[in-house]
Amino acid sequence: MLNDKGFDLWADGYDKSVGISNEGNTYPFAGYKKVLGYIFQAVMEKQSPTVLDIGFGTGTLTTKLYENGCCVYGQDFSERMIELAAAKMPNAHLYQGDFSNGLVEPLRSQRYDFIIATYSLHHLTDEQKPVFINALRGCQKQGGRILIGDVAFETREELEKCKKSAGDEWDNDEIYFVAEELREYFPEISFMPVSYCAGILTLQR
Repeated sequence: MLNDKGFDLWADGYDKSVGISNEGNTYPFAGYKKVLGYIFQAVMEKQSPTVLDIGFGTGTLTTKLYENGCCVYGQDFSERMIELAAAKMPNAHLYQGDFSNGLVEPLRSQRYDFIIATYSLHHLTDEQKPVFINALRGCQKQGGRILIGDVAFETREELEKCKKSAGDEWDNDEIYFVAEELREYFPEISFMPVSYCAGILTLQR
C-alpha cells in the first residue's frame, strides 16, 4: 500500500496516470471522469455549498468546486499533494492527516453540505469503512449528502468478476466498496454504477 511518502513521489504524475487508465477504459480508473462529473453536478445544484473532500489529491475535482464558489475543506495524507492543491486553491482549508485515524480536529468541528471522497476510501479496510462513514455522518448539515466515488460494486460477485478480468493488474492492497455489504450498516445507502469497476455511493441526512 502506498503510504504518505509514496503518494508524495507519485503526486506530480498522478493526474496523467489516472487519465491514461480512464481513456483506455481500463481498471482501476474506467469511468473516472464520469464519477467526478456526476459529483461536481450534484454539488453545484446548491448555491455556495460548504464541501469537505476526503483524500483530495492534487485537487482535480476540488479545484473546480472552489472555482465555482464552494467553500472547500479537505484532508489528505500527502504533503506534496496538499502543496499542489493549495497552489490552485489558496483560500481553501486543507489539512494533512491519515484518515484511517479519522478526521483531524479542525474538520470535525465543522458541518458540511457535501462530504465527498473520490478514489480515496479504498485505503480503509472493510472494518474501518463503516466506522469512518458513521463519523462523517455526524459532520453533515441537515439535508447534507455524502458522495463516495470509487472502484465499487453492487455485489461481491461483481467485484470477483472484475478481479479475475484484471488479473495481475489487480491491486490487492486496495479494499473496494461492495454496496450490498455496506447496507448492513447503512440500509439507506444508494449505489449508482458508472462503469464496470466504478460507481457512486450516496448517503443523505
